[in-house]
Amino acid sequence: MEHKNWMGFAGESWKEHIDVRSFIQDNYTIYTGDESFLSSPTERTRKLLAQFEELLRQEQENGGVLDVDTEHVSSLTNYKPAYLNKELELIVGYQTEKPLTRGVNPFGGVRMARSACEAYGYKLSEKVEQEFTYRTTHNDGVYRVYSDEMRKARKCGVITGLPDAYGRGRIIGDYRRVALYGVNRLIEEKQKDKDALGEVPTTEKEIRCAEELSDQIKALKDMIAMAASYGFDISRPAENAKEAVQWLYFGYLAGIKEQNGAAMSLGRTSTFLDIYFERDIEAGLMTESEAQEIMDDFVLHLRMARHLRTPEYNELFGGDPMWITESVGGMGEDGRPLVTKSCFRMLNTLYNLNAAAEPNLTVLWSENLPENWKKFIAKVSIDTDALQYENDDVMRPYYGDDYAIACCVSAMRVGKDMQFFGARANIAKLMMMAINGGRDENKFEQVGPEMPVMEGDVLDYEEVLRRMDIYRPWLAKTYVSAMNTIHYMHDKYAYEKSQMALHDTEVRRLMAFGIAGMSCMADSLSAIKYAKVKPIRNPENGIIVDFEIEGDFPKFGNDDDRVDQIACEQVEKFYQALTQFPLYRGAIHTMSILTITSNVMYGKKTGNTPDGRRHGEPLAPGANPMSGRDVSGALASLNSVAKLSYTYCRDGISNTFSITPGALGKTEDEQVNNLVSIMGGYFAQNAHHLNVNVLNRETLMAAYEHPEQYPNLTIRVSGYAVNFYKLSREQQREVISRTFHEVM
Repeated sequence: MEHKNWMGFAGESWKEHIDVRSFIQDNYTIYTGDESFLSSPTERTRKLLAQFEELLRQEQENGGVLDVDTEHVSSLTNYKPAYLNKELELIVGYQTEKPLTRGVNPFGGVRMARSACEAYGYKLSEKVEQEFTYRTTHNDGVYRVYSDEMRKARKCGVITGLPDAYGRGRIIGDYRRVALYGVNRLIEEKQKDKDALGEVPTTEKEIRCAEELSDQIKALKDMIAMAASYGFDISRPAENAKEAVQWLYFGYLAGIKEQNGAAMSLGRTSTFLDIYFERDIEAGLMTESEAQEIMDDFVLHLRMARHLRTPEYNELFGGDPMWITESVGGMGEDGRPLVTKSCFRMLNTLYNLNAAAEPNLTVLWSENLPENWKKFIAKVSIDTDALQYENDDVMRPYYGDDYAIACCVSAMRVGKDMQFFGARANIAKLMMMAINGGRDENKFEQVGPEMPVMEGDVLDYEEVLRRMDIYRPWLAKTYVSAMNTIHYMHDKYAYEKSQMALHDTEVRRLMAFGIAGMSCMADSLSAIKYAKVKPIRNPENGIIVDFEIEGDFPKFGNDDDRVDQIACEQVEKFYQALTQFPLYRGAIHTMSILTITSNVMYGKKTGNTPDGRRHGEPLAPGANPMSGRDVSGALASLNSVAKLSYTYCRDGISNTFSITPGALGKTEDEQVNNLVSIMGGYFAQNAHHLNVNVLNRETLMAAYEHPEQYPNLTIRVSGYAVNFYKLSREQQREVISRTFHEVM
């Protein structure tokens, strides 16, 4: 099934079957050189960037939302074409009819859409209100079947951030397929799959599959119509590099027009696109400057993606993130690096367009990556604070060499896996509930199974563990039940047809559970075991609301096995508890240690804890030590986190690391080499993830006081990057309070 636009491409199997990986393996060019070939921004790029930055300034002045289209329900074909500057744009396409204008997506929940509009001074149109009077939304369906137990757990904050009112996200369409095959070929393959269903008995599974395939085919046809409105024919394969980028972007644009998911990752595109760039450059059809210019335009458009969110959502996920995660680098299963010139070009956008949070650039680290690449990514981290790293050597055995990162830290095979995303359980609060016999330590309500409050003048370590063993299965069951409910209803009322159309029909599903408060819980148990912790009780009801600590105790983040092993054991136990309960659509249990910025909100929901933390103080982000307690240097802190096993946390282990420039060295070369060495040593221990911030606390304090002077200050939080000024003041204070390592 040859096509003229494939001229010059090697290989045969990818032509016969939808198989982007084979295409990449047969055609990509490894690059082991340095960054000296890269081009600076063109005058055209500078002009377009200036227009974008003016819109950003207006958006900031307007309270974070420039405009909302309240008249249309967001879809692939409900908007006219939009341009920032039609004369200058090389890549085109926006979610609505104006750049940075947010669309309304009520399929998750019309009440949420209404409140999001009202939060920014808008009113949802009567037309949309009327339409959704007669529709059942995802949120409607969920709340019809939530049990009282689920509602209580959600309300008290032992489970928080459930995607029961917004798009679930964490589904990565294989947007590369649009460029390589054209949409007509994708429709043909989906139709074949649908026709084949008629040959088997019509069980519920086949009926559901047939309906989903019909929806996917319609979405693909709408994708063609959307692109045609901009004057492009994506029914056929892309002819050149510029079309390949544009076609791929149209696929992504379809996904974010249709869904307002919590994480709308891009995938793993740079090595794929490099094949087109190299073909055009070799043929004399494109210069390096032109190649970079197209990449700059592509990234600029990704930076303009916006979803309409409620204030409650923003409290959980600070900084207005889209999590447009692009995974770069990594190794092939055959031992060849997957680093290309376009990996460099993608990261060069952080210089050409200034540092920014989107796309969420994620480097797949391997010990065997080219040294020049390692030095370049370290330099980019030091200069921009915009990169995160994940251990390709740990993930590749599970996912092969064509996986990507969804949301923050979660791996899945592109076009072959999807995730049922779902918030996290607060295991620090679980410990408090175990101590208090299932009662919320703040509002005193009975949430979990009833037991007497712990007795005695000193907390007994073994008794606390015994009680946690009782309450852990209860929380796991409640969590699993909520997740199964949410994703059943999401498939029923808010199905991601555009994104799923860019997957294989037979897809593997991963259920993404998560935990928060890990280091707080570990330090608390350590205090109970190694110090003397006396409970202080509410005089009216006897519930334990505070603690008096006598003596010192080991704290997580100092490479002390006494407390680090407590953390590891409790993480494994919670994962094992989750696996005891079956999952919707045969999904596979996975778990993360990840909080996004919700560690601040979790702190509000968690009372005083036995480690000395006070009610309302933030929990640590992700798998981080509690702020200020990792006092033994940068390497000791990293070593503690590295002990947490990916086996039980295949949804990811988020570690946000901040170090001062002076701690890395006096010269740029010293800083680069030392950062490479630090990451090499950390990942050699099978550690999974690292956010890298290289800056001084004083910089953040200055940006806190004068945000207008730091419009491009980008920092890594828990699994993603944000523009510092977009965080709430409370979230900013929490980031400033984190440990900034001043010694190795």
